[in-house]
Amino acid sequence: MCKHEHKNCPRCGEGFECKVGDVTNCQCYGIELSVEEEAFITKQYTDCLCRSCLQQLKSRYTLFVEQKDRYSNR
Repeated sequence: MCKHEHKNCPRCGEGFECKVGDVTNCQCYGIELSVEEEAFITKQYTDCLCRSCLQQLKSRYTLFVEQKDRYSNR
């Protein structure tokens, strides 16, 4: 039996359905996170995030790394 849960995103408060028992139909399916991106997000949040927040944090991590690299090369 598939497990589906109604959750609220801990970042934005938006409601969504988490389909941990049917991941290929979950709202987060298809968002690929590197090990570093996943660590960046799980350091801040311990529960599932909505698709929008996952995409925003993925982008934010990319910007963080780019800025870090830019300043460390000076």
